[in-house]
Amino acid sequence: MSRQTKPMVWSLAGLDNSGLAGQLADVKTIQALGAHACSVTTAITAQNSQRVVAINPSTTEQLESQLEALRELGEPNAIKVGLLPSINCLELLIDFLEQAEKSIPLVFDPVIETSSGTQLMPDEVIEQLYKLLPLVTVITPNIDELARLTGQDTKSIEDIESQAKTLIDWGVGSVLVKGGHWPSERASDFFINRNNKFWLHSDRKETDNSRGTGCVLSSAIATSLALNYSIEDAVVIGKMALNQGLRHSYPVREQKGPLSVKSWPIDEQDMPQLTKQYSLSEYYFPSLEKQILGLYPVVDSAEWLERLLPLGITTIQLRVKDLKGDSLESEIQKAVAISRQYNARLFINDHWQLAIKYQAYGVHLGQEDLDDADLAAISQAGLYLGVSTHCFYEVARAHAIKPSYLACGPVYHTDSKQMPWIPHGIENLNYWKNLMQSYPWVAIGGINTDRIADVASTGVSGIAMISAITKAHNPEQTATNMMQLIEQHRPRV
Repeated sequence: MSRQTKPMVWSLAGLDNSGLAGQLADVKTIQALGAHACSVTTAITAQNSQRVVAINPSTTEQLESQLEALRELGEPNAIKVGLLPSINCLELLIDFLEQAEKSIPLVFDPVIETSSGTQLMPDEVIEQLYKLLPLVTVITPNIDELARLTGQDTKSIEDIESQAKTLIDWGVGSVLVKGGHWPSERASDFFINRNNKFWLHSDRKETDNSRGTGCVLSSAIATSLALNYSIEDAVVIGKMALNQGLRHSYPVREQKGPLSVKSWPIDEQDMPQLTKQYSLSEYYFPSLEKQILGLYPVVDSAEWLERLLPLGITTIQLRVKDLKGDSLESEIQKAVAISRQYNARLFINDHWQLAIKYQAYGVHLGQEDLDDADLAAISQAGLYLGVSTHCFYEVARAHAIKPSYLACGPVYHTDSKQMPWIPHGIENLNYWKNLMQSYPWVAIGGINTDRIADVASTGVSGIAMISAITKAHNPEQTATNMMQLIEQHRPRV
C-alpha cells in the first residue's frame, strides 16, 4: 500500500562533523516535522563544542553533482540555506533558483561566524549576498548578523526594527531577527515583511545545550512553508520547534550539546506570545474554570435571547452588524437585561464600550477587533473575553492576551461569513484543544445537527453556530435537539 508523499525540503548547508549543528540539525528537524530531507553539503566543518578545527568547502564539481542528483528527484517544496563558504557556491544557488520552473520558498540562515567568533562565511561572499536577497523568502539573522549585513550598529529595539526594514527594502521577502542574544528576560524575535510586523516572545530556557538554535529555527520554518503554511504561521511553528528542541536538548560527553526536536509541536509551553509592539502587556481576564459553555448560539437581536434562553441555553452571543447609535445601544441594553433574567452568559461581539457600559458578562473579539479594542479597559471592567482564532499566528496573538476562551473555526465550510481559511475538520479541532489545554475552546463554523455529535465528542467547552439555529424551520426545536446531542456525546470527566 502506497503512503502519502511527503514534501521535500533541501538543506543547503555545512556538515558539522560533531553532529551539533549545521546540516545534521537541519535533517533531524525537517524529518521530525514531517517532511523528507535532502542535502546539498556546501562544506565539511571539522568542529566540536570547543572550537573549529577546519572549514573544508565543497568544490564546484561536488556542488554541481549534488544539485544534479537532486534535480532528478524534482524541485523541492522549500530550501533551507545555511553556510555559503564560497562565491561559487553562492552563484550556483542563484543560478538554480533563477532557472527553477516555479518560485521555491527559501529560508536563509546567514551563518557568518560561530558563537566562539570563528568566521565561517568569507568577506567576499558577504559582499555579494545582495544578489541572493531578492530570492529569499525569509532571512533569519541574529542581532550580530543583522548588524553585519546592514553595516549598522544594533543598540536598541528601534535599531532592530529599522535594520530589519532595511533588508526588506533590499528585496528580502520577510525578516525574522532572532533575539536570543539580546539582553532581556525573554527571548524576543522581530518579524517584518511588506504586509505585517510583530514580535514573538518566549521565556528563556535555562540550558547550556543550545548548539544549532539557528539551524533548527530556519529548517523548521522551511518545513512549515513546504507544508503550505503561511509565512506568519511558519515563523510561529519555527519558534515552537525551537522551544521544544531547547527543552529536549542534551549534553554530549559532558560538554555542551544540541537541541533535539522530537515531533510536530504538541505542547502549550512551546507556544510563543505574539504582540504588535515589543512590550508585552499583562491583562487579567476572568477564568471560566470548569464551566461548560455548551450550545452557544450567535444571534443578531435581543429578540433571539427571549426565544432561546428559556430553553436552558446558558451561553449566547449578540452579534449586531446592522444597527448604529441609539438603536445599537438600546439593543445591547435590552439583551443584557434579558440575559440577567435567565442568569445566562451574554457575550457582546465587537462593541466592547457598550458591553462595559451595561455590564454584560463578556466580550467576543475577532482578530481585526483586537487592533482597536481597549483590552485594558475590558480587563479592568472585569468582563470575560473570547477571541476568534483560525491559525498558529492568531493563536499566538491570542495567547499573549490570555482571554477567557479561544474560538476555533471554521470547523466545517460555512456560508455565514466569508473567510479565506480552509476548514479545520475534527482532527485539527482536536489538535488545538489538546495543544492549548489551559483555555476552554469554542468550536464554530459549518456546525449543524448532523455534525454536532462529532464536535461534542472532542470535549470542547462550547459549540457555536449562527445559521444552523436562526435559519432553521423551527429554531427552538433545533436548539433543543442540539443540546440533547451535546449532552449525549460530550466526554465525561
